[in-house]
Parts: sequence; C-alpha cells; structure tokens
Amino acid sequence: MKKRSIKIAGHSTSISLEEPFWIVLKQLADEQETSLNALVEQVDKERDEINLSSALRLYVLSELQRRLFEVTDPSGFELDLQ
Repeated sequence: MKKRSIKIAGHSTSISLEEPFWIVLKQLADEQETSLNALVEQVDKERDEINLSSALRLYVLSELQRRLFEVTDPSGFELDLQ
C-alpha cells in the first residue's frame, strides 16, 4: 500500500492505494492526456458515498472491464459496468 498526497480542487489530501492501482491510474491519465491529479479529481466528483480510495479502485476496475469487453465481445454491444 502506498500513500500519496494529491491536490483535489486546490485542497491537499492523501490517498492510500496499492502500487498496481497507481500505475494503471497514471497510464489512464496519460492516455486521456491529463494529469493524475485531474483524473483523481474527476473520479472524486463522480463518486457516491464511498471513500476516494475505493472509488479509484472501482474506476480502474470499470475501465479495465470495459476494455476487456471491447476486445472479447465482437458484437459491439456496450454494457454499463458502473
């Protein structure tokens, strides 16, 4: 578990996530041509009543599931995995 300090909407907060989640979040931010802080802020704005670390894990899981589905389902149908 790795704890990092991140600024969200101008406020510093610390988030504890396992290293593989940090790696994927950084990759997703790079793909979206945004910063890691901006991606975390986006997830923070969209989360319900769960803590931010859990919301980030679910975001990573959802994104990876979506990509897996795109690769494995030739029908082209999309599912809402969130």
